[in-house]
Amino acid sequence: MSVVYSLVTGFGVFMLGYFIIIAGSYLTIHLASLLRMREEMASASWEPVYDVLADPMVPDIALVVPAYNEETVIADSVRSFLNISYPAFEIIIVNDGSTDSTFDILDDEFDLEQIDAPVPASNAPSKPIHGVYQSLDNDRIRVIDKVNGGKGDAQNSGIWLTDAELFCIVDADTIIQPDCLSKMVRPFLEHPDEMVAVGGPIRVANGSLVEDGMVTRPGLPSSPIAALQQIEYIRAFFAGRLGLDRLQSLILISGAFGLFRTDVVRDAGGYDTDSLVEDIEFTIRLHRHLLDRDRSYRFGYFRNPVVWTQVPEDLQTLSNQRQRWFRGLLETMLKHRDAIFDRRYGLVGLFALPFFLFGEGIGRLFEALGYVSVPIALMFGFIEVGGTLVILSGIVAFGVFLTWLSLLVEVLVSRQYTHPLQIAVLMTLGVIEFLGYRQWRTIVVVKGLLAYVRGESSWGKMERVSLGGNQRNK
Repeated sequence: MSVVYSLVTGFGVFMLGYFIIIAGSYLTIHLASLLRMREEMASASWEPVYDVLADPMVPDIALVVPAYNEETVIADSVRSFLNISYPAFEIIIVNDGSTDSTFDILDDEFDLEQIDAPVPASNAPSKPIHGVYQSLDNDRIRVIDKVNGGKGDAQNSGIWLTDAELFCIVDADTIIQPDCLSKMVRPFLEHPDEMVAVGGPIRVANGSLVEDGMVTRPGLPSSPIAALQQIEYIRAFFAGRLGLDRLQSLILISGAFGLFRTDVVRDAGGYDTDSLVEDIEFTIRLHRHLLDRDRSYRFGYFRNPVVWTQVPEDLQTLSNQRQRWFRGLLETMLKHRDAIFDRRYGLVGLFALPFFLFGEGIGRLFEALGYVSVPIALMFGFIEVGGTLVILSGIVAFGVFLTWLSLLVEVLVSRQYTHPLQIAVLMTLGVIEFLGYRQWRTIVVVKGLLAYVRGESSWGKMERVSLGGNQRNK
């Protein structure tokens, strides 16, 4: 029995030390986000107003929109993209072998005509392309019709087709604010020789009022599942990635929205067509590609809200999505394992990769082990109830504190949720998240691990709803 007691005690000490290290990393990132926010607000107070729209030298931007079975949202999405107030952009929709009416709807809505596409389209690292089409109604719109190859594959075909200096990856179910490109392009204008990629925050569209392809009144989802994801998105985008950018450790630019230098991405080989999470894998590989060549470069993160997306409203769809994300994270960490703790890759190798591996990856599995081991240890009297409750309360309180800190950043910076009731609901959700939802999410991670071990590679499916008025949930 003494051996078991020693093992349990040793494991408890290990877990406590592990938690302190991971908690310290999260706290560092969140504090860095506050520092970054302070710097930007101070800079904005004295910088002269610059009108991107009046600059004749702004770079061309191609919106690359991968679309697979998006018949419900594709027409509304393209119309919303046409609302963008930027002088030089085109829209490239990639119909990735859809089996529904996605292509037919595009043809009906925008009057497509097949054209002779430039040769680079045939050299793209993607599945074969059936044809390239131009809209007769709007010369900004082009459509690539190709064999299904997955999201990364579809993105590559659009990237290799365009002649634009920059390209912007956009999901087919996203809603973009009209001024998004004029804001996102500024870092490229300020650092034309160094800026390679700029990411931005993604907001949950569920519950907001959408009119004419624009979010006219932000709201909170009526679905509790979607509302809890709202908290996750705020924490991840408004504090997490803002802080990682301040620490020069941004290794994830979301596949739902990101602006990139076209030539650099082509030189790096484009997106991995077999990856389950092509966005984080590519961002890491792009860092390594540039660092291996000793190139001076910058990644950026624009803090203002620019993109809104739908999130799952049922547990099964959310479970499938999160399992895929976790499998993809493990897959990516394994692929880039030689860069972890490698000084040649600076803070990317010494901080960002270890943080994602041990904080977002292995840490979730340790958390699951804790949910099992703590009740057993209590049952056999190896640990005291009082001390355990104190530690668990401290862990929950720290998690809630980080969430509320993220909400503070969101409220001060973006000011989308200004009504006291909305803020109170978000703060309450930040507490509720730790009382069932987080534990459910841990079970999902374990399922994701088992699926990874079995070699599963399915993406799962999310049912879309129209981006118009019926998306509104009060």
